[in-house]
Amino acid sequence: MRRLIIVRHGNTFQPGEIPTRVGKRTDLPLVENDRARKAGRLLRLYGCIPDRVFAAPLQRTLQTARLILREMELSLDVRPAPSFTEIDYGPDENQPEHHVQLRLGRHYLEQAGLDATHISVEQIRLYGERVIRLWDTLAIPPQGWQMDTQAIIAAWRALAAAIEEGETVLLISSNGIIRFAPHLLPDTELACFTQQHELKVSTGGICIFARDAGSWRCLHWNLKTDDS
Repeated sequence: MRRLIIVRHGNTFQPGEIPTRVGKRTDLPLVENDRARKAGRLLRLYGCIPDRVFAAPLQRTLQTARLILREMELSLDVRPAPSFTEIDYGPDENQPEHHVQLRLGRHYLEQAGLDATHISVEQIRLYGERVIRLWDTLAIPPQGWQMDTQAIIAAWRALAAAIEEGETVLLISSNGIIRFAPHLLPDTELACFTQQHELKVSTGGICIFARDAGSWRCLHWNLKTDDS
């Protein structure tokens, strides 16, 4: 059996801080180690001991990978994986969510031919929230965000194809990239998967894919390391 273990990096904001859309141009370090260590403990509990480890070349992903390995008492090199660096959020990069929702809401209204000046701020925000909901459920990119979705999907498939029989590979990446990992599944199963799962993965969340003689299967999606 081949296995691909995917973990989203840990927290980059302290409790009480206003979080922002942190993309590839915002290289923040982790503010805590607990989620990564819990991820390491959970992987050990599930018997998911990696043979190779990859991480996107950002502080938060590299730090998470090293903490997981330390918790699992493994001395493996963390190999940089540039193809899995977080997306660029364009005009929303490093902006608070309220700001992002309002910008996207105004754009949505303009595209619909509506005059946003006669609509309340709260209604504009709700329109923007709907746009982000499509991103979290169907991976439909909002206007202005910079990504090549086909290249991201191709990178997932190339990584999976390079996993050898009996090998377990661990990859640490980010929210915007991980949501395209289900494209490893057969096309006939992908639509069903998106109906059953929200694509957004929690910080420190774990996804486990496996392949034996047949196609790739998702054994676990967004396993959480705590009760949050």
